[in-house]
Amino acid sequence: MEKVLSVKNLTKKFKRVAVNNISFDVERGNVYGLLGPNGSGKSTTFGMLLSTINPTEGEWYWFGQKGTDPDTLKKIGAIIEQPNFYPYLSAETNLKIVAEIKGTPYVRIDEVLKTVGLFERKKDVFRTFSLGMKQRLAIASAMLNNPEVLILDEPTNGLDPEGIIQIREIISNIAKQGITIIIASHLLDEIEKICSHVIVLKEGNSIYCGRVDEMTNNHGYFELKAENNSQLLSILEESQWFSSVTLEGDFIKAQIREDVSLSASALNQKLTEKGIFLSHLTKKKQSLETQFLELVKNTNNHA
Repeated sequence: MEKVLSVKNLTKKFKRVAVNNISFDVERGNVYGLLGPNGSGKSTTFGMLLSTINPTEGEWYWFGQKGTDPDTLKKIGAIIEQPNFYPYLSAETNLKIVAEIKGTPYVRIDEVLKTVGLFERKKDVFRTFSLGMKQRLAIASAMLNNPEVLILDEPTNGLDPEGIIQIREIISNIAKQGITIIIASHLLDEIEKICSHVIVLKEGNSIYCGRVDEMTNNHGYFELKAENNSQLLSILEESQWFSSVTLEGDFIKAQIREDVSLSASALNQKLTEKGIFLSHLTKKKQSLETQFLELVKNTNNHA
């Protein structure tokens, strides 16, 4: 797979170390998440990659070329800060101004407005837009120059649930066009739903880089309930199938061991043979959130 971005040992020190020796690759056509809490180095990383912040050490390559020159920037669409449009001008007029700056033909304006679902509102002035619509117009402006890569810094920040879903759908539709997308977010749920790959940052350090589905590629756990939960609990604890068995409220959570392959129907059959009849049985996978918390906990233990 072709790399559109390769980051090698990137470091930025202010009064403290904001980004500490991070390395990762971004392959064409995927959606990457830069995940971490506020202050973990996401915006600083983007600043360096777009040449608005000078690195202390390290280097990066866009499309095989070292650094970020003006020609490279023409291939990248980015929203790093809050949308900055003229409040008393229409969406269309605002995009015409952006098109003039970028040297992009006006014909792209209707296309990008349709992409973000604002074509019907193109004559409306910017100040009448909701926060979600303003964010969608910002994405439209970043798409004007038909970029190969789209960079979005916290694209759903401050939005209500409906606005978050709209942005998520727009990002998915843009990704289907083959555009590589890099999203910075502190929201695990957002990364899990949108991204194919994730780079996890903690206090400027990269603690995981890889596919989202590999990060959540655990055997999962069963959630069970029976009329006699205490008997069920002791049978599960005696079995060799689970690494841990805990009672959580009315349900028992049984974590499947790494070396065990066990379906819900097979477990139900084994328990029935022992005289246990379940009123509830579901097999679940750990969420990205659980994986993330374990990852952070492990790095704390090693620190």
